[in-house]
Amino acid sequence: MDPEIQKMREVVLVYLDRSGGLEKFVHDCKKYNDSKQSYAVYRFIISINPSDIAELDATLGNYILHNPLQAAQIFQSVCFIAIKTLSLIEQLQTEAQISILLKPTHLPPLPSYVLSLSAYPFNYTSQRFYMSEGIVIAIGTVTKYTQGARFLCTEETCPFSEGFRCIRVHCPGATESATVRTDFVCSLCSSPLQEDMKFRVLGDELANKMTIGNHYRIIGIPACVQNGLQVTACIEVNSIQLYKPNGPSFVSDNFKNLLSLTSSSCWRFTAVLANIFASQVVPPGTYNTLKLAILLSLVQTCEKENADYLDLLIMTSDTLVIDRLLNYSLCLLPRGIRHPLSSDIFPSVSKDKHGTGSASIQACSTVLAKGGICYIGDLSSYKKDKLELLQSVLESRTTTVFIPGKKYGEEADQQVTVSVQTNFWSFVDLDSSSKKHIQKENFLIGQMDVSLIPVNLVDGFGLLIYNEFSSCHLASPVVHHTLKKAINPEAKLYEVSQQFRTQDYEEFILFARDLHVELSSEAESLIQGYYLASRRVRRDSIHGSTLSASALKILISLAKAHAKLSLRQRVLEEDAVIAVLLLESSLTLKHGTSALCVAPNPVFPFDLSDENSLQQRDIYLMQCHHQLLKFIAAYSPGIHINTNEE
Repeated sequence: MDPEIQKMREVVLVYLDRSGGLEKFVHDCKKYNDSKQSYAVYRFIISINPSDIAELDATLGNYILHNPLQAAQIFQSVCFIAIKTLSLIEQLQTEAQISILLKPTHLPPLPSYVLSLSAYPFNYTSQRFYMSEGIVIAIGTVTKYTQGARFLCTEETCPFSEGFRCIRVHCPGATESATVRTDFVCSLCSSPLQEDMKFRVLGDELANKMTIGNHYRIIGIPACVQNGLQVTACIEVNSIQLYKPNGPSFVSDNFKNLLSLTSSSCWRFTAVLANIFASQVVPPGTYNTLKLAILLSLVQTCEKENADYLDLLIMTSDTLVIDRLLNYSLCLLPRGIRHPLSSDIFPSVSKDKHGTGSASIQACSTVLAKGGICYIGDLSSYKKDKLELLQSVLESRTTTVFIPGKKYGEEADQQVTVSVQTNFWSFVDLDSSSKKHIQKENFLIGQMDVSLIPVNLVDGFGLLIYNEFSSCHLASPVVHHTLKKAINPEAKLYEVSQQFRTQDYEEFILFARDLHVELSSEAESLIQGYYLASRRVRRDSIHGSTLSASALKILISLAKAHAKLSLRQRVLEEDAVIAVLLLESSLTLKHGTSALCVAPNPVFPFDLSDENSLQQRDIYLMQCHHQLLKFIAAYSPGIHINTNEE
């Protein structure tokens, strides 16, 4: 025996003993030994840390990283000797019956271990471990593969016509036909081999460990699979880890200074933030309500079930400016997706041209935007069936994909439910929509004509927003800004663009959205009081309350978002006031004004230009707070709210 191989076997035994792998191996053997089932192949999964093995023996460490199939054979022989020596599995007859799957915990953080499908040449023949990461953009139907099978020689006098001498196991990159088929011949007498079907072992242990739309890091061995005339480069995954990027643990010094300067009020920091936001796209002081709503939606993104979603629907005639603003804002998140009109918004099924399954579910825009924003553009450009599906998704945050069995060669039809964990942004072009239908004349005070879009769909969006300034007021600064940008696209037109860069906003938003916030009892009482009062005020004799069932969730989401944007972990009454004003403004656009009677632009009633204007806004918001308390006392008397008078 090669002394180097013998030395590596000894190191394997030492490593398994020190790492706890030997104890796990003995436990796995006991399960096989206690089982009444007969096995042709005994499969063991062994977790290995390449760094620890390299410290014990550099040769073995190198062998595992660059010759994993041969390294598995060394582990196989050690495991066979251990089983026989310790009598761990009585039924085991030959070493060929042992199948070892080595699972590295990680690979060295070096470029040569990162798989790049764009690099040339693609080294798919090396059969060594590579690491790769990415987002799952499609999944096929789950099909089991043969892990191992027993074959017997058809010549009765041949020694291989009995026992477990002809064992075939799956190798990385091999197709099903490489493991089991009917044309294998005996290596001893060249007679045909026949599979003993009782001993076929099937597996799919990794198939259900990946979810469409999630970001993973994988370790595996690349291979090249030929299917007829088509050759497909692939990687047989060995290890899967969900990738969770750590958000920044800091905000820039300029934001810290701004927070300190505005600490005298719970409303000033977010007001200045919205006022100067996206100065690369629109002039400071314009579209403030929309910019605040965008920031609130950005910090309410996460990859969690039952999250506090915050969707935006914008009514506008300035589609070009709004589109630029939303596209800019998308880029502040790792998962900001602008949906192209030519493709599907929601997951769809197509023929799988590469994998073993016949049907493939494509992720599409909403799933790719998981934990972020899906911007779907002009809502009025979508057909009725798409709008109905969007409404269903907004209500349930899931979508169902139907796979017809006959079409894709399956025995039965399948339904796959896909979770949709994203915020939606959209707008309606008022100029375009006014040409498509005759506008109604009997509007209530403050109400807009949104009849082009189904009412339930409009209610599905958390906020309905209308441009807060007239076109005449906006024309001068926006035109001035656009012309200067056209002359010099890279120019920093405003000092705030240099102080608060796009990168600073990216870091700020990622930091703010990871904050865990809780409702204070005062904020909770204010929100509940307003909600109950609004349900009583906004009702008619035919349809009952016009307030949607999701309004309470939207209020809580808005209040939490404002607290996060203020870098607080506790939702205060002041946060709840902003949430109420934004929602009441949205409800007014849908249904007309109520007894609360907020101004057309309640959060930013006038320009913010200096300290004095911020002070005036604080006074105005305190008056709104007092007016809200009176509204709750009048229409929701069962709710106890602390007032300044008390």
